[in-house]
Amino acid sequence: MGRGDRRTKKGKITRGSHGNSRPKTKNIKPTEAKPVEAKVTKEATEPKTEA
Repeated sequence: MGRGDRRTKKGKITRGSHGNSRPKTKNIKPTEAKPVEAKVTKEATEPKTEA
């Protein structure tokens, strides 16, 4: 099993084909992007006081 084997990922890459062991990118489900929360610092929440 190696580059000439059609059933392995390495063999699919060598032949330039796709299948179960090397699916195309559009067949893979995209991962959901998690929303990034804005970091709130203590300085931003408190009003500045002039001394």
